[in-house]
Amino acid sequence: MADVLGGFEHRVLLALMRLGERSYSVPVVRELERRNDRTVSPAAVYLTLRRLEKKGLVTSVMEPPGEGEGGRERRVFAITPQAVEVLRAARSELARLWDGVEALEP
Repeated sequence: MADVLGGFEHRVLLALMRLGERSYSVPVVRELERRNDRTVSPAAVYLTLRRLEKKGLVTSVMEPPGEGEGGRERRVFAITPQAVEVLRAARSELARLWDGVEALEP
């Protein structure tokens, strides 16, 4: 199950989870940049979110701008229970792979 996630998809899902129940792509970009200390392409994040939606790992709806924000509608994404399962499986798999790799421990 964990093999359905690419590395960037994994990061995007984790950033979306950190942001709370629902978010749009711009805060996901900011979270990834803040956590990884490098520039992230907004287009790459948006395309990844749409790919994750096709896999059933996120859902999205169009929402109007908030009160006093102005602007246009934006697509808001939410993580699915299936995504949580996939992330848990990936975390367990990585932990098993790391077990016994002392050469890289601090």
